[in-house]
Amino acid sequence: MELQPESDAQAAIRPTQFILHSIAAPWTARRMYEYWRDSSNLESHFGLGYDGDLGQYIGTETRADANYQANRRPDGTGAVSIETASNLQHTDPWTDRQVEQLIRLGVWLHQRHGIPLRICRSASDPGYGYHRLHAAWSSGGTACPGDARVRQFRNVVFPGIVARANGQSQEDPMPTVINETQEGGPALEAGKYKQLAMANDAALLQGPCAYSATAYATVKGQAGTRITMRFYDYHQGTEHRSYDLPVDVGTIGANGVLNVAVTRNGRLDSNELLRVEILADRAATVTWRVLRALRWSG
Repeated sequence: MELQPESDAQAAIRPTQFILHSIAAPWTARRMYEYWRDSSNLESHFGLGYDGDLGQYIGTETRADANYQANRRPDGTGAVSIETASNLQHTDPWTDRQVEQLIRLGVWLHQRHGIPLRICRSASDPGYGYHRLHAAWSSGGTACPGDARVRQFRNVVFPGIVARANGQSQEDPMPTVINETQEGGPALEAGKYKQLAMANDAALLQGPCAYSATAYATVKGQAGTRITMRFYDYHQGTEHRSYDLPVDVGTIGANGVLNVAVTRNGRLDSNELLRVEILADRAATVTWRVLRALRWSG
């Protein structure tokens, strides 16, 4: 459903992000197209109705105007956007059909444009996100796509994109959904890794399984303190540890708080455990720990 003249007249982009929106209207993809066509105001690349009807309005290498500063940056990169049908207050969750289409589209964007399989860590960081995730994506502030859909994005949609892009087919068994939240955590000594246990267990997951896992933490400490995290596999028989490269997850801000997250996808053998460690370059304290994961047995 090509929008003109926008589709030909607007500048080219190199797509590096996928940003999800709720349109605050229970519209079909066709009705969204008619709205963009007749309003000559803003537009998204895609529209998605409640029943899973998916429409494309502008090519993914052309700018669309739904994401403020993410539409097109000075370096030519930009975000691909999708508006999704919702109630008028955008408080309802996505339907199962919407979730399936979002996962399919997210996988295609990874395959077609190489969008990396991570949640955007900053407004310009390549990856996947939702409209309210970064202030630079909205000119006046927004709650879009709503609390229910933010939870779905983090617990179902984004893990589903990652899992399917890494080889889980539609015929594969349904995964076990893991969502563990724990208050408190270790005190961090400067320059020393500490294990980040979830649900009072040092292991995030135990094999045999395939998985897509994200470990979150809230860290409190002195402003400017840099935080690093890394996953590793632990073999129970040999006690061998296979470490990932460390991930710089940011620095504590002026308010003394930093929320961090790292994601890993893979497979564990029957004698393997997945663990995660956290390090601060100055003394700090973990105050919350969260594990969200999809686990496929076998």
